[in-house]
Amino acid sequence: MRNVILIGFMGTGKSAVGWRLARILDRPFLDTDSEIERLAGKPVRRIFIEDGEVRFRSEEALLCRKLAVPRGLVVATGGGVVLNPENVANLRAGGVLIGLSADPEVIYQRVRRKKSRPLLRGNVRARIRELLEERAGAYDVAEFTVDTGMHSLPKTVGLIMEFLKERGYLEAGSDSESGGVPELPDISR
Repeated sequence: MRNVILIGFMGTGKSAVGWRLARILDRPFLDTDSEIERLAGKPVRRIFIEDGEVRFRSEEALLCRKLAVPRGLVVATGGGVVLNPENVANLRAGGVLIGLSADPEVIYQRVRRKKSRPLLRGNVRARIRELLEERAGAYDVAEFTVDTGMHSLPKTVGLIMEFLKERGYLEAGSDSESGGVPELPDISR
């Protein structure tokens, strides 16, 4: 059973949509940033400060390699995961890529008070626009994209469900029986 992989810029709702989608599909939910935090024993912000973005991206790439195998998960990725073509190939090998997008102002309103975003230093509004410009086209690898600024959470999830059904990604009897996140294999770097 293929993973449903949510990609998109920070603040587009990947975690919220992923959690709700996982509940509806009765599948385990995995947030890659949370998993990296769990494995590193510290928040993403501290990883960036203490170890650097390169270390974070390395951990992210390792996790993407583990996700190359279909496990029936709903996965919310970090916003920069698509910057590494190997990550995209691994995620695509194990699942279907669903993009979430939003207008820069919508993103700003969602993230402006969050201090945990290591890439948003200084003028947050300007930094969002700068990062979106740098990543222009990077999220186009998604098979289907929903603008979460234009739709409510339930509507966004509904649109994704329709797409998954139309494309045959939802198989009869494909619901998860474990209820938890399957153990990801320990692979060497």
